[in-house]
Parts: sequence; structure tokens; C-alpha cells
Amino acid sequence: MKDKRYIISGAGSGIGRAIAIKLAQEGAAIILAGRNEVKLEETLNLMPKGNHLVIATNIRERENCEQVSSIFSGSQIDGIIANAGVGGENHYGEEDRWDEIIDTNLNGTYWFVNAFLPQLKENLSKEKHILLTSSVLARLGVKNYTAYCASKAGILGLMRSWAMELAEHNILVNAISPGWVNTNMAKEGMQGIANGLGIPVEDFHKIAMQSVPLGRMAEPEEIADLVHYLLKQKAITGQVVDINCGSVMSS
Repeated sequence: MKDKRYIISGAGSGIGRAIAIKLAQEGAAIILAGRNEVKLEETLNLMPKGNHLVIATNIRERENCEQVSSIFSGSQIDGIIANAGVGGENHYGEEDRWDEIIDTNLNGTYWFVNAFLPQLKENLSKEKHILLTSSVLARLGVKNYTAYCASKAGILGLMRSWAMELAEHNILVNAISPGWVNTNMAKEGMQGIANGLGIPVEDFHKIAMQSVPLGRMAEPEEIADLVHYLLKQKAITGQVVDINCGSVMSS
């Protein structure tokens, strides 16, 4: 991946951080994007030295994405990794988080990718990629997770449409669909569900792992390894790749 440059949203923690470190280890230059500049700097300090950049941006705001992308006008970008997202429950009513979750996970992915798409199209390389982070919950329903499930299912629709639209530009578009991953977001999600059930989070963890054939969470580094593979291949597009320790097995 030497001489390649990738921009990653949500690079300040979890899966995004692991992807950034993995690709940097393979020689790529990384643009780290996210809302929390402190966390982005922490990711940067964990990466091998290179031509990396940190940019604070809020993908929920279309204008903000476009302003940031204008900074890189004419610059080489070989891939867009739209990973940023938020989780948790939403409940219909005055404090419903529907807008927050949809605006971040679905609309934000749309704004972020489209903002940097001109640079990707201008790149004459035949190895150009867009990689979206969906979720196992794009395939499953979970009580009180209407916004999250809907947003992650919507990402798969975006992926398939973009794969058709952008094939003529030699841009391959795919998605990954993680299950439980050992990140702070997953731990917070487990805690929230455990609170709702009125049980200790350790007990809910045991319950959750009963439906996972391998009996464990995936590690962020394992997700990063899959992303690294997908960014190297030249024939897979319009596909979602499940990485969930067997919790969902597609036909």
C-alpha cells in the first residue's frame, strides 16, 4: 500500500482507529477524520510515522464535509472509508434519538463519501475503493434499536447503488458488517441493554455470547485485517462481508 492515501471517518477510536493503524503499517498515508481532535491525535500517535493528517469534521453537516474536502482539492485519494457512527437505543417521543442516529450513520455517510468523491474520481489509478461500515443489525431486528437497524440497513442500499454508479470510474464499493466487536461502543451498548433488563452487564455479556458460535467478540484488529484485504482486491464490488464470529450466517 505504499504511495496510497486513504481517508477514514471515525478514526479516533474502535474500528476506525484499528483500520488507520493497520493501513499505516502497510505503508499507506492516512487522513484521520472525526469530531474529537484529541482522540484523532491519540490514534496518530499509535501509528507508524508517515505522511498522515488529522482533520476535525462533523459528518452530520454536509457543508462541513464539503469545506474539509475543499482543502484536499487536487490531492490524491485512493480510498474512502466511511466508518463513523453512533449506536444505542431510541424511543419515540420528545427525547427520541432517531434524528441523531440517522443523521450520523446514514446521512453522514452519504455526505462524507460524496464530499471526497471528486478526488477519488480524478485519481487515474485502477485500484480505488469505497468501504462502508454497516452492522450485523442491518440483518437483524433489536428491540428499541429502530434507528440504528434502519441506518445500517440503509448503508447497504447506498453501497449497492454506488457500486453500480461508480464502476465506470474503476471505483469498487463494498461494506463490512461486524457483529459484536470489543470496542467502547459495544460495551456501552451492552451496558444499556443490561440496564434495561435489570441485570449486571457481565450477565448480559454471557447471554449475548450464547448466540455467537465462536463464543466471543471480534477484535478491532480483526476487522482491520478484513478491510486491508478488501482494499487490495480488484474484483469484489457491491458486496457486504460479514465478520461476526458466526452470529449470522448468510446463504
